[in-house]
Amino acid sequence: MSTAREDLTGRARLRDAAIESFAAHGFAESLRAIATRAGVSAGLVRHHFGSKEALRAECDATVLERYKNLKTESLAAAPQQLFAQLPASREGGILIVYILRSVREGGTAGREFVENMIREATVFSREAVARGLVVPSRDEEARTRFLVQQALGLLVVSFALGQEVPLDDFGAVRDRFYAESMLPTLELYTEGLFTTHEYLDEYVAYMATTKNPPAGLAGETMKR
Repeated sequence: MSTAREDLTGRARLRDAAIESFAAHGFAESLRAIATRAGVSAGLVRHHFGSKEALRAECDATVLERYKNLKTESLAAAPQQLFAQLPASREGGILIVYILRSVREGGTAGREFVENMIREATVFSREAVARGLVVPSRDEEARTRFLVQQALGLLVVSFALGQEVPLDDFGAVRDRFYAESMLPTLELYTEGLFTTHEYLDEYVAYMATTKNPPAGLAGETMKR
């Protein structure tokens, strides 16, 4: 029993070291470097995970789970409680940079990560609608996809142009991202942008009558 518990703890410690290593240096980071960060031998990494690909898959799943929990807790917390926790969080910064690395990398792993992120976001978006915190959408999946892609685009552009903050300074990364994005995001989410429904109403009417709707999930859903 004791050995089993130690084995599980060692695996979790290695996984967390890998998440931090991938965030700090990218997914080309070697198993040896990950093992060094965890304070174990490289052979122990292979013992627990078998391959770097399996380790990466578990890291992806863990980051997505922590991202979902962070979002869920944020929606459940009172505004005063939420913003009282805003000062630099190293753990939150690790999540931000890991997500940034995944999007930058692209490829199959990067696409799957983003698609999983959108699926998770759709779930807690629907929960927020059910609770009355968020207004319903004509197409919840399309809106969530847009919001996630918009946030990821901001993340990529922000750190592509702002090289003065090292990506491995996780607390500073989170501070900077929130400083740039929190106010405009909350303002747009809370108060909107247009002062009239004219553009939306015209587009909805157009989508209801056109035989050739624009490609995309929102257009297809509204046409049906």
